[in-house]
Amino acid sequence: MTISEIATVSGKGGLYKVVAPTKSGVILESLDEAKTKLVATTSHRLSLLNEISIYTTTKEGTVGLEDVLKKIHKDFNDDLGVDANADAVELKAFMKAVLPEYDEDRVYVSDIKKLVRWYATILKYAPELLTETEAKAEG
Repeated sequence: MTISEIATVSGKGGLYKVVAPTKSGVILESLDEAKTKLVATTSHRLSLLNEISIYTTTKEGTVGLEDVLKKIHKDFNDDLGVDANADAVELKAFMKAVLPEYDEDRVYVSDIKKLVRWYATILKYAPELLTETEAKAEG
């Protein structure tokens, strides 16, 4: 599985694995024990994680979510020191530790909460996404 096979659906909690395309959309399966199936159609707002970026104050302007998730894993591994229910000050401090150049005016606390939730989900159900693969290193 790659990060391009993981999606988030607006209005639905959690992350979903892209299973297969259909004529009118795509079949998704929740990335948890329930393995709930969902057919996402054009009426759903679906985003693949590899298309999501975090705003920064650098010249590039953004950093890809995959890079941020891998940095969190490298720096914090299993213990983030915060959870999605932490207060705003703690979440902002966590984000500053992970990505010092994040744009505090455009990255909201709700975005940081999502990042923490998504990281926990990926760590539990698809930890291979958080480490550099051997194939990438050789290729």
